Amino acid sequence: MSTSLLYHAFGLPGYKYLNTGYVGGRVIFSITQDPETFRCAACGSRAVHPRGKKARRFKAVPIGRKPVEVYFRVPRVSCEDCGKIRQVKIPFADARRTYTKVFERYVLELCRCTTIQDAARHLNVGWDLVKEIVKENLQRRFARPRLKHLRRIAIDEIAVRKGHRYVTIVLDLDSGAVVFVGDGKGGEALAPFWKRLHRSRAQVEAVAMDMSSAYHLAVSTHLPWATIVFDHFHVVKLLNDKLSWLRRQLYQNAKENERAVLKGSRWLLLKNPEHLDTDRNEHQRLQAALALNQPLATAYYMKEDLRQLWSQPTRGIAEEILDDWIARAEASRIPILQRFADTLDRHREGILAYYDFPISTGPLEGANNKIKTMKRQAYGFRDHEFFKLKILGLHETKYALTG
Repeated sequence: MSTSLLYHAFGLPGYKYLNTGYVGGRVIFSITQDPETFRCAACGSRAVHPRGKKARRFKAVPIGRKPVEVYFRVPRVSCEDCGKIRQVKIPFADARRTYTKVFERYVLELCRCTTIQDAARHLNVGWDLVKEIVKENLQRRFARPRLKHLRRIAIDEIAVRKGHRYVTIVLDLDSGAVVFVGDGKGGEALAPFWKRLHRSRAQVEAVAMDMSSAYHLAVSTHLPWATIVFDHFHVVKLLNDKLSWLRRQLYQNAKENERAVLKGSRWLLLKNPEHLDTDRNEHQRLQAALALNQPLATAYYMKEDLRQLWSQPTRGIAEEILDDWIARAEASRIPILQRFADTLDRHREGILAYYDFPISTGPLEGANNKIKTMKRQAYGFRDHEFFKLKILGLHETKYALTG
């Protein structure tokens, strides 16, 4: 084997090929180093003397399905300048690892388009070794994202396990990158993020979030100058929940013939009118359900009116529409609408702030869908820290999501 092949194919520059062995289905290349190239690993001095060798094997990129190892007797040298005795540096591998740097890069490339388990099977190595390589790479690149550039962010929690297990995510709305993953939900989960953010001296201008009082208090305390924008999808969803509750109460008190009309109408009430399917007579079924109960019809049309709040040409017009909606809800004598009107009135500044900063937590919902896909393909994550690192590196995923 030529020295060129050692360099170009296996990333072993400056070494001489000795021989090739075949043991247990593995291909083992033996290499050696010219004594003239020995250097002290501590100070880099050339004034060194040999002090024995330590035999080691390093995993290298496979040849087809054949595992390949590099056998190298690592020289030990004593240095005249610093007086230390150490092994010489190994440029093609980390001194603490059992694989070459080229093998590490090959593993990372494989894991971009396949699962960790499949990569391990292909390379005939343990699952934990592949996971260790991926985790260290994620740790090196994403463990501490830079925060100085943050201007517009979104905050929300996502469920990661059964039993109300949550993580709180902060997303950079300009780059689409997740910049923080905190354990749990609420203001306490964000405590490490505030410490790093203050040290970075980032000038955050706007924060998109739902109407959670815990997040509102945390952001108001740590970013008093930032504009809080309440996500309009969450606002409409909250009203949809009220509408579903009203339909459920109506269904429980309805007669048999009325129940037949109301059955299956929940999704019709929550759907946007433009998405109703004419082939399934969804328009007619919706109108039949609304005809059964005036409060249900009022709540439905009020919900549709509220959706128009975020599509106005100016903030002033939107404010007039909001005031009108609140007045009509209070005059409707429908308790759930009256309570919701109070909620909107208390949060009006954050709702109307959309016209100053047209942002939402929508990109965060997209990231949540990617996280769910990643979890399904990985059949879950036993290592929670590894899972958090995978979330932090999610924005660079270009191939099929893998776990």
